[in-house]
Amino acid sequence: MRKEEIIMTHRERAALALDRKIPDYVPTFELEYYLGEEMFGKKWLNPWELDGKTEIEREKMLRQNAENHLEVYKAMEHSIIPLQLYLSWEDNVSMAKYIREMSGDEYMLTTHGDGTFSIPDGDGMYDFAYRTVDDREGLHAEAEAMANMAIERNKMYAEGGIDCLILCCDYCYNSGPFLSPEMFEEFIQPYLYKIIKSARENGQYTIKHTDGDIMPILNQLVDCEPHALHSIDPMAGVDIKLVKELVGDKVALAGNVHCAALQTGTEQDVIDSAEYCLTHGKPGGGYIYCTSNVPFKGLDPKRYQLVLDVWKRMRDY
Repeated sequence: MRKEEIIMTHRERAALALDRKIPDYVPTFELEYYLGEEMFGKKWLNPWELDGKTEIEREKMLRQNAENHLEVYKAMEHSIIPLQLYLSWEDNVSMAKYIREMSGDEYMLTTHGDGTFSIPDGDGMYDFAYRTVDDREGLHAEAEAMANMAIERNKMYAEGGIDCLILCCDYCYNSGPFLSPEMFEEFIQPYLYKIIKSARENGQYTIKHTDGDIMPILNQLVDCEPHALHSIDPMAGVDIKLVKELVGDKVALAGNVHCAALQTGTEQDVIDSAEYCLTHGKPGGGYIYCTSNVPFKGLDPKRYQLVLDVWKRMRDY
């Protein structure tokens, strides 16, 4: 059979990339997507809109929200549909059910599934730092409880048809991790590994997201055995070409079109970043094309269309 006669589903395409293999073309997705209304006239459901609604009303609203998601991601040819961070896990499972009813197994479905420590806010940083010395046992107990809670929730996601997890806890600033590599190894890595191991046992794919300069902990992240790393952050000086050379035989990569360029750069800056990502992420498979964070609210939709246009021009293997 000639290559052009092979028609993959979006899910098959994403699965091959996450398994570090070569699909028919590079799949694309976004961690979250906030331009549905601007680009397609489709607005996502806000959780508060469900307050006080009857079960029948909730079902109708969630089904409509699922239809809106499906229309938007189908139009953009995304292979992975992210469910909403701010909906409850029960509502996300309902969304997954409705999307599956409307599209079968055409798409991979994902939602947030992490349960590890991330960068504390300004009020919590000092307390966290003190606890790494004064309350290590308590910190480990908290990390264990968080991981176990994530594992139980992720099992329910798997039973509800959600076959991919975004592990979305940020560990790094642009200058490097918020913990030293030694402390990361103690307080985060074992628990991240545990969450990923359980997800694999559930038959779920995992995409580990963290912004910032991951290079000092790159090998530790890879040793946790996620299927992919996201976002390979160019704003922190992380070079997808180098990361591909270092660990591309062990983990798939997802990223890393420069989000700041989308907002403040020229159109050529956006095109250059997109072309660089595809040029160096694509070879040998194991690559999913996307921005280095998310297409956020307020972004000119024409800029995101540039990202898609470059992808369509360069995506084929």
